[in-house]
Amino acid sequence: MTTKLHPLLIVFAAVIFAILVAPLFIILGAAVSDTSFLTFPPQGFTMRWFTNIFDITAFRTTAITSLQVAVTGTFLALLIGIPAAYAMNRFRIRLPSWLSNVFVLPILVPEIVLGFSLVKSITIGLELPVFATLLIGHTLLVLPYAVRVVGASLASFDFSIEEAAISLGCPPLKTFFTVVLPNIGAGVVAAFILAFITSINDVSTSLFLTGPGVSTLPIQIIAHMEQFFDPTIASVSVLLMILTVGVMAIVEATLGLTFLTK
Repeated sequence: MTTKLHPLLIVFAAVIFAILVAPLFIILGAAVSDTSFLTFPPQGFTMRWFTNIFDITAFRTTAITSLQVAVTGTFLALLIGIPAAYAMNRFRIRLPSWLSNVFVLPILVPEIVLGFSLVKSITIGLELPVFATLLIGHTLLVLPYAVRVVGASLASFDFSIEEAAISLGCPPLKTFFTVVLPNIGAGVVAAFILAFITSINDVSTSLFLTGPGVSTLPIQIIAHMEQFFDPTIASVSVLLMILTVGVMAIVEATLGLTFLTK
């Protein structure tokens, strides 16, 4: 027996879908507009604003910096988050209950406060280079995603399998890499995707941590928009959307998006 959808429900779903998708089409239309200013609907068609991105040195250097910080910061967050999530799930009885809340603080605390505190404590206090401070900031920013997502995968893992492998003579470290880690691989990949996308699109924290000669792509977009209100900004936004969709497409082709619901 099939249930007929109410017409109002269909209209409501269509409106929500339009609200979510319409800005993307507006940005795409503005990126290919043959004008020297941002406008929609597009007036003419041109791809010169996409080539203009690669002609501007600041965009090239900040894009490389953003990728370096996002990839490295995500890996560091996973190196910290996976053992932390494992310990909190494996030894949850022995560890204090409030410990898991510590790893969520970067999400609970406003990013502006986090960025300002890092400037005061690391950039000024420890006098670390700007890139190092930026890397530390992004690692802390995405650490909750690594802990929470991997922890969710470990919550459904049967640790008796690990104990059986150890009882059969497999060393604990080898057991972790050969038994535990393959079973939570989907959660690790999901954590990497969420952390990477969060890091590469971050503005609030990066705004405090960037400095002379070191900046990220979102900060450069803001700086460029303050001086030139041309479709180059929309073109960069389109490329960022393509990057995000490309990452999701690779995951879908290799693992399938169903792992996100596990």
